[in-house]
Amino acid sequence: MQTPLQILSLEDDPKDTELIQELLDADGITCEITRVETEAGFLDAVERRNVDLILADYTLPSFDGLSALNLAKDRCPDVPFIFVSGTLGEEVSIEALKIGATDYVLKTRLSRLVPSVHRALREARELVELKHAQEAHHRSEAYLAAAQRLSHTGSFGWNPSNGEIHWSEETFRIFECEPSAKVHISLVMQRTHPDEKTAVQALIDRVSRDRKEFDYEHRLLMPGGSVKYVRVVGSPSHTESGSFEFVGAVTDITEHKRAQEELQKAVQEIKKLRDQLFEENIALKEEIDKTSMFEEIVGESAALQAVLTRVAKVAPTDSTVLVAGETGTGKELIARAIHKRSQRAMRPFVSVNCAAIPPSLIASELFGHEKGSFTGAMQRRLGRFELADGGTIFLDEIGELPQETQISLLRVLQEREFERVGSAKTIRANVRVIAATNRDLQASVDAGFFRRDLYYRLNVFPIDLPPLRERTQDIPLLVQYFINRYATKAGKKIRRIDKATLESLKSYPWPGNIRELQNVIERSMIVCETEIFTIDESWLSQKEQAAETPQSLLFKFTESQEKKAIESALADTRGRVSGPAGAAARLGIPPSTLDSKIKALRINKHSFKAG
Repeated sequence: MQTPLQILSLEDDPKDTELIQELLDADGITCEITRVETEAGFLDAVERRNVDLILADYTLPSFDGLSALNLAKDRCPDVPFIFVSGTLGEEVSIEALKIGATDYVLKTRLSRLVPSVHRALREARELVELKHAQEAHHRSEAYLAAAQRLSHTGSFGWNPSNGEIHWSEETFRIFECEPSAKVHISLVMQRTHPDEKTAVQALIDRVSRDRKEFDYEHRLLMPGGSVKYVRVVGSPSHTESGSFEFVGAVTDITEHKRAQEELQKAVQEIKKLRDQLFEENIALKEEIDKTSMFEEIVGESAALQAVLTRVAKVAPTDSTVLVAGETGTGKELIARAIHKRSQRAMRPFVSVNCAAIPPSLIASELFGHEKGSFTGAMQRRLGRFELADGGTIFLDEIGELPQETQISLLRVLQEREFERVGSAKTIRANVRVIAATNRDLQASVDAGFFRRDLYYRLNVFPIDLPPLRERTQDIPLLVQYFINRYATKAGKKIRRIDKATLESLKSYPWPGNIRELQNVIERSMIVCETEIFTIDESWLSQKEQAAETPQSLLFKFTESQEKKAIESALADTRGRVSGPAGAAARLGIPPSTLDSKIKALRINKHSFKAG
C-alpha cells in the first residue's frame, strides 16, 4: 500500500485547504493534509511530524508566509515549500524564490498546483539522491586520504599454523627482496638486525600462541649494510575457509627515527649550551654588580651611597617604598633600581604621573573601566594596576592624588584588590607599589589634604633623595656621564672640560637638580664647536638659585582655587612657566610640577601669551 504524502498547509481558510485536497485527490496523489494557521501550530507540525511538502498562504491574521519560509529553511531545509496565495505580488514572489521557496501558485490559477507539486516532489527526490551521492563521494575522499597517510607502508598476511606469509609489492620493497622470493619467517629473521633477533623471535612466539593483535618497532639490517627502522602492526583474522591468520601493515619509519635522533641530539646540545650560558650569566651578573650596581645612577658621594645602601636592602623584599625628594633628583631611577633588583624584575614596571592625569580620570587610569561606565568609555580598558600584574607600579607625585582615589589606593594596599570603574567584579592585585613625592606629605596629612592611614601604608620604607647641591662631589662624574651621552648622539668628540666651566658647575646650587644639569649639558653640546667643553655662564644665573619649596602657595587651595591661582600667575607672566619671572617661581613650585598641573586642569597656557 502506498504511504500517503504528508502535506502541511499554512492556511486560515479551511475551504481553500479542502479545495487543494480535492485537486490532489483528483490527480491520484494520495495525501494527508494538516492545516495550521498560527506560528506556534506551524512550528509544532514541522518539529513533530514527518512533513513531505509545505503549502503556505502568504498573508494570515497572525503570521505570514515569508516568516514560515525562513523557519522551514532552518528546521527542515530539504522539504519543498510552495506558496499558494491570492495576494502574492511579483516582487514578493521573486524574494520568496531567492530565500528558498520551491514555487508559487496564485489561488486564481490553482490549475498550476498539481504540476507544481509533482515538480517539487521530483526535485526533492533528486536532491536527496544528490546528497547521498555527495556523502559517498566524501567517504571515498576520506579513504583516499587514509591511503595517502599510509605512504611507505606495505601489507602482509601471515598464517602462524603453516608459516605462510604473503607480502604486498611495497613490503617486498621495504625488505629489499625480489617479488619472486619465497617469503617465510626465516627470511624475516634473516633481515632482522642481530641486536633485535631475540626480541623479534620472542614476539613471534608470543603472538602465535596468544593470537592477539600486536604493534612493534625494530631494526632491519640490509644486505648492503644499511639499517632500517620498521613498525609492524598485526591484527587477528579468519579467512573465508575458516583458517586463522594475522593481517597487518609494515611501515618504513627510518626517516622519522633519524629525525627523532637528530632532534634529541639538538635538545641535548641546547641544554648543554643553556647550562653553559646560565653559568656565564651568573659570572657576568656578579661582575656587573661589582662595577655598576645601579646602571644610570651616577655618583660616589656619601649621601648617594647611603641611598643606594637602603635601595639594596629593600629591593629583594615586597615592601611598599616612599621616595621623597625635590624635582629632578631621580626618583624614578631609584624606583626602577628597586624593581630591577627585586624578584619581580622579569615582570612589568609601570610608571604613572598622578599630577599629569585629570582628577576625573585618575581612577579609570589606575584601575581601568568597563564599556559605558562613563561618557567616552567606548570599550573596556585595563588599568595600570592590571597591566603591572606580578610587577611594580610607580606612582609619581602621589601627593596630587584626589581624596576619593586615595581611598581606592588604600584598599589596594590593605586588601590587595580593586574593581574597575563601572564593574562590581573584584580583581586581585599582585603588584608592588613604589610612590614618590616632592611634597612634605606629613604636612599634607596635618592639613587634611592627604589621608593619614594611606600615608602610613605608603611610608613603610622611606627613602629621601638628597638634592644635587648636597652632592657636589658627584657633579664632575655626572658632567662626564652626560657629555659622553650627548657627544655620541651629536657625533662630536670632547677631549677635555674647561676648568672654569667645571668650577662654575660645581658652585651652582642647581635648583632643578640632576634634570637641570642634564638639560644644561645637552644644550651646551648642541652649540659646542670645539673639542673643549664649555657652557654659557648666563645659563647659570644666580637669580634662578632659589630652591623649590615643597610647601607651595597652592598647597592649601581647592581645585577651583588652584586653577584660578595658576591662571592668574600665567596672566601676570604672559604664559611663561619657568625662569625667575615665570609662573612657577611666583607660585613657589617647580616648573615640572606646574606643567603637570596645567595639563591636569586643562589650562591653555598659550592663551596668556602676548599677541
